[in-house]
Amino acid sequence: MQLTVTGKQIEISNPLRGRIAASLEAILSKYFKTAIEAHVVLAKEAHLCRAEVSLRIGRGIVVNASAALPEPLAAFDSAAERVAKQMRRYKRRLRDYHARVRETPEPAELARDYVLAPLDEPEDDEEQPRHNGAPAVIAEISTEVPRLTVSEAVMRMDLADAPVLLFRNEAHGELNLVYRRGDGNIGWIDPVLDPARRKRDAAMASGDG
Repeated sequence: MQLTVTGKQIEISNPLRGRIAASLEAILSKYFKTAIEAHVVLAKEAHLCRAEVSLRIGRGIVVNASAALPEPLAAFDSAAERVAKQMRRYKRRLRDYHARVRETPEPAELARDYVLAPLDEPEDDEEQPRHNGAPAVIAEISTEVPRLTVSEAVMRMDLADAPVLLFRNEAHGELNLVYRRGDGNIGWIDPVLDPARRKRDAAMASGDG
């Protein structure tokens, strides 16, 4: 596993780095055996230290967790425990997912991911032109749209601690969306399609069409 430990206004000593490496290796050996890479950031925030842990344990599978406590090591231990809790929760599903992907490799489908500048209210009563009515793009990156079951999409979103995940539904091949609701539940958006089209797309996705 490739490990990167970064300190922001915090010195990363060799003993601290060794403790972080040993802790992550112990978690992986218990729940998943291997990981591709790990990133840990320890940053000073006022009177607290924030620890952010990110593990990439397979294609498209990222586990993120963070915690803020007065001491760097305590903050890391808390974030690492959250990582372990998530991996323990999804241990069986992760193994099933990787077994399925090995048998039927996930096709790569690329999309554009844009970061937009916030829309400011005009200072006077007249509407100010803004790039032909569209907000300014301040960043643009390529991202993959994975082909997943709904439960796999929820798992990926939860592990990554992300607010939303766009994916192509394994069952019928259409774009779907899962997201975190304000009440703590998970929302799932599945477009209403013509039944004949959905049946045809499902047959094509399963290789029967």
